[in-house]
Amino acid sequence: MSSAVLSAAERSRIQRRTVGILSFGQVLGGVAFGATVSLGALLAKDISGSDALSGLATASVTLGAALAAIPLARLASGRGRRFSLTTGNLLALIGIGIVISAAAIRSFPLLLIGIVLIGMGNAGNLQSRFAATDLADPAHRGRDLSIVVWATTIGGVAGPLLLGAGERLGHAIGMPVHTGSYLFSLVAQVAAFALYLVALRPDPLLLSRNLPETGSASAAMERVDRPVAARYAIFAIAGSHVTMASVMAMTPVHLVNMAMAGMDHGSSGAGGMSEVDVTVLVGVTIALHVAGMYGLSPVFGILSDRWGRLRTVLLGQALLVASLCFAMFAGETPWGVMVALILLGLGWSAATVAGAALLTEASAPALRTRRQGRSDSLMSLSAAGGAVLAGVILQSFSYAGLAIAALVVVAAIVVLSPLGKR
Repeated sequence: MSSAVLSAAERSRIQRRTVGILSFGQVLGGVAFGATVSLGALLAKDISGSDALSGLATASVTLGAALAAIPLARLASGRGRRFSLTTGNLLALIGIGIVISAAAIRSFPLLLIGIVLIGMGNAGNLQSRFAATDLADPAHRGRDLSIVVWATTIGGVAGPLLLGAGERLGHAIGMPVHTGSYLFSLVAQVAAFALYLVALRPDPLLLSRNLPETGSASAAMERVDRPVAARYAIFAIAGSHVTMASVMAMTPVHLVNMAMAGMDHGSSGAGGMSEVDVTVLVGVTIALHVAGMYGLSPVFGILSDRWGRLRTVLLGQALLVASLCFAMFAGETPWGVMVALILLGLGWSAATVAGAALLTEASAPALRTRRQGRSDSLMSLSAAGGAVLAGVILQSFSYAGLAIAALVVVAAIVVLSPLGKR
């Protein structure tokens, strides 16, 4: 197809098809990520026997994403989105195999290596949202990006909800405890790899570079670089993500500790549950959280298009504050934890959807892919550190103490928000 003669209608058709393919790929990728989020901390706690070390599981996911974000962005820049996304799928497949093996031989270091590789695959999933903007009309950029983010809801919710079925299947075929759900992840990653390899043609990033410039005022604005606003967008995305990841990473451990304390003291609440009941509670809570992360992302995408990128970022911070207040004042009850996790997901969604749109439009075309990779890398790296510290804070203080620490990051994003207008 000649880019010189590509009509507006044809470009729109290709963009709709691209968004559909990316969305389906996110459904499949979300299954693997949802299972890892739910099971990683539990596997780490089971093998290591330490709450503090359990935070290393989520830290390893985010560390893997941080390590792979810039290399995958460079692959996308040089060879297109299709090559970058399929590479991420392959890394995740290898990681799933290593995690299952590590659980079988009860090797904590090997477990972390496998989770790191799954995190590298998740870096590709994260960059799918930027792929949705390559051919997007500027007036609909937030909407298109958010549709791809929203698609993760299906896989991300299904992953945790499949924990019970996965455990039964894994037990039936002799798999190690807490690994049965990775069978579903394995199938989903293979399907995503095949989808991107076969269907993501033409490559949206490569095609966008070959399109002729229109010379309109809006096109001229698209070529203007606003580095201060771009840096703030990167900071807002990273800060919102580290807040979400830190609290989310310790929630499964907190719920298990609540259940164990209830069993020891004969109290109500989460006490009196069997091990399977606690696992189901963890799965449902994380599923609700993931639904909050992705379920309303199209709403936040439309808001960012119509109401403004920066206002939507600040709306996300307000939701994060509400979440952390529930964690502080109602975090010792299962319902309080569930509400906190839902609000945590909603706040993350508003901030990251609007922040990604702000970063894209504040960066000149020649700098976009590079900055997108740096943003994902910083987002994941900071969350990795946050997850490690979260385990220490939970063990040394409490779930409420963890929420108080996270409020500091939210406050910084709000205070620096004027930079997003520059």
